[in-house]
Formats: sequence, structure tokens, C-alpha cells
Amino acid sequence: MTHLDSAPLDLAYRQAVDYLAGIGNRPAGATADLGHLLKLFGGPLPPGPVPAEDTVELLGRAAAEGGIPAASGPRFFGYVTGGTLPVAVAADWLVAAWDQTASLYNLSPAIAVAEHVAARWVVELFDLPAGTSVGFPTGCTMAHMTALAAARHHLLGRLGWDVENDGLRGAPEVHLVGGAQRHMTIDMALRYLGFGSGNVKVVPVDGAGRMRPDALAETLAGCDGPVIVCTQVGDVNSGAIDPVGEICDIVHRRDDAWVHVDGAFGLWAKASPALRPLVAGVEKADSWASDAHKWLNVPYDCGIVMVAHPEAHRAAMLNERAGYLPAPADGERDAIEWVPDFSRRARSLPVYAALRTLGRSGVAELVDRCCALVRRFRDGLAGVPGVELLNDVVLNQLMVRFGDDDAVTREVIARIQRSGVCWFGGTTWYGRAAMRISLVNWRTTEQDVDRSLEVVKDALAAVTAG
Repeated sequence: MTHLDSAPLDLAYRQAVDYLAGIGNRPAGATADLGHLLKLFGGPLPPGPVPAEDTVELLGRAAAEGGIPAASGPRFFGYVTGGTLPVAVAADWLVAAWDQTASLYNLSPAIAVAEHVAARWVVELFDLPAGTSVGFPTGCTMAHMTALAAARHHLLGRLGWDVENDGLRGAPEVHLVGGAQRHMTIDMALRYLGFGSGNVKVVPVDGAGRMRPDALAETLAGCDGPVIVCTQVGDVNSGAIDPVGEICDIVHRRDDAWVHVDGAFGLWAKASPALRPLVAGVEKADSWASDAHKWLNVPYDCGIVMVAHPEAHRAAMLNERAGYLPAPADGERDAIEWVPDFSRRARSLPVYAALRTLGRSGVAELVDRCCALVRRFRDGLAGVPGVELLNDVVLNQLMVRFGDDDAVTREVIARIQRSGVCWFGGTTWYGRAAMRISLVNWRTTEQDVDRSLEVVKDALAAVTAG
């Protein structure tokens, strides 16, 4: 094929628009089973070419026949999943069509400049220190890894150790500190960096999951040498926020310490004048990680890493350039200096599109509205017989327990998921089964919440009736 065949593109466009237009009427969870999907997609590799339209049509059937849950729909409340703003989807389509390697300025100047502007807007939106460097990795796991690599470089470099060249064998010990309720992606990043997740000194938390500053001070007293402290803004279960400002004041009494913030979704509270007091002092940290594909509602995958020490950030990522890689001129920005991946898509363009379209007030309204809708869930379930609310609503997270034992809660969740109307995930909170309600979707309305509340109550009634 030497010419553009637009037919598969036209078909894919129609399928995508139809899917998005009807997403509120689709089952919230997948309905197709493994056998059906294997039959649909499987079989031997075709011996020769098949029409591209046939392949696109098959992909559309996978969605139509229940293989694609409406995870970006208005009544999907699992896994802190965003809802993809139309302008962000449109930008992502252009990213795929342009097919740029968004690593170097000289490969795609327009994308490099848009990313540079988006990075500056992120720093402004979160009110982070001037000069904070920003990268757009795949998600929060890689954002953590990038930030903690910068911390490793910074702390060991102060001791004269070149970790990028010499590795960790024989290096001075770096003490790792995290709260008992830290997210698993922190430990994953520590494993990737060679620190080992088993070396984390665990700080006790309070009943909501917040790191206790008094316990942190005791832990730090036993650390002789450089320290990385990982804090959390938005517990994935309770939404609880560590007192990061107070933690930073404690940690920064020493000059050999670094504070990292896991703000996968909770950091977006910084964008809301009403919620900003909840994250007061977060700007005192040394690095931050977040996800744009959560509360900013851009397509997967897009994380954000922000580092208050740009030279350590750059040195930890692009330690040296190969001869064929030109150095950027003044004012030019090479993305490979800020993220671990080299050949990467222009995932920052949907971020630029979303921020430009929403503006500061639009982002704040999105965050505030989602939090208000979770409070509507709370109010609708409060006082219902057989329902126990397990946390105060801080941001966008609510946990609910049904009945007196774990089996009841799990069966209620299963019934809700089978309904197709809405989807909630399960979790374990201090040893007890619970249902998580997570809401970061621009599409969700009060009517969606009320409809979902009826499904929850009906499922509970059916389970308790036997």
C-alpha cells in the first residue's frame, strides 16, 4: 500500500464518536467472557493481508459485544478513573496521526514547545517553586521512579558518589521512609531503582491513613545518613492527606533529606481555592508525582513528575548524550531530559489541550464538583440500615461496608457490578472488606449518583433478604 486509505480511519472515527456519545447507556463493566473474546480475536495468523476495514470493524464489535467496559463513563467509580475530556481525546487522535517521537526538539518543535508550556502551566496550577522541572512519563509509577532517581542522584552526589556511573554497590546507604498506607507504586519504584521495597522504614499512620509526624520524627532519629521520605496526598482508599507541610518542616531540619509526594489524584486539590488548605505546605517538598489521566481527564497514559531540583532531575534521566543527539539550543526543550523513556508519544499534548480549554477556573470547578458528588454519595448512604461509612470524605473517596461480615460486602459489590448500571471496586481497610467509591470523572452528574445509589440499596436489600 503506497497511498492513504481513509476508509478505516473514517470507520474508526464513527465508531469512536458513537461509543463516546452513548457511553452513559453502556454497561459500566465488561459483559463478554474470556471464551467469547478469544473466539472473536483468536485463530491463526492470517496467511496474507486482510482489508483494514475488516480489522477495524472487528475492534468495534469487541466494544459492542461487551468486551470494553464503560470505564470512562459517568457511573464507573472504580480505580480512580477519569473520563477523557473531548478536547483531550481529539488531541490524542492528532498525536496518533502525527506519529511523532516526542523526545527531541529537533524531531518535533511544535510538540516540544506545547509540552514546555504545559509543564509551566502545571507548575503554576499547583503553585510549586519557580524553576520546578516537569516531565510527562506513562503514569505515577514512572513519575515516582523519576523523582526518586533524582533524589538518589542529589543525595549521593552530595557525598561524592556518582550513582549513575557506579551504581549502588558500595554506595553510602540511603534510608527510605514511608507511611504504612503508602501506595504500592512507591514500592515498585524503589524496586526498579535497586533500593528494594523491603528496606522501607515504615511510619505508623492514624485511623484515616495519615502519616503521624511524631512517629516520623522518631523514625528519622534512627537514620544516620541521607533520607528519602515518601508522603501521600490522597490515600487511594480514604482520600486522606498526609500533613505534608509539617512533615517537610521536620525532614528539612537536616540537610541530607528529600521529601517526595505521591499526589496521584490528591495533588489536584491544589488547583481548587476551596480545597487548597487541605494540602497547605505541599509546595515545600522536593518532588511530586501525579496522574493527568485521573483528575485532568486526559486519555491513558499520562503521568506528571515535578522536581524542585532540576539539575538532579536532568542528571538522573539523561546522564550523557550519544554523539548523534544534538544538544538543544537556548530555549529549546528535549523531553528525554525529564523522563526515562526515549521513543515516546506526545502524551503531553492532551494535557496542553485540557489545560488550555479548561483554564484555571475550569480545573477548579471539575475538582470541586467531583468532591461534591462524593459527598452526595455519603449523604445518600448515611443512616441506611446495614450500611457503615468507614471514612470522612476528604476529597473524592468514600468507603462503605455492608452488613456484619466480609461476605455480605463482597456479595453486594458483585451484585452491583453485575447490574451493569454502575461499577464499584472492593478493598480491604484495616482488615475489613469494604467498597470503594472513587470519582474523578467530568461526565458524572447528580442524576448518575442518585441512580447508582438506588442500585446500591437494591443490591443490599437483595443480599440481606437471602
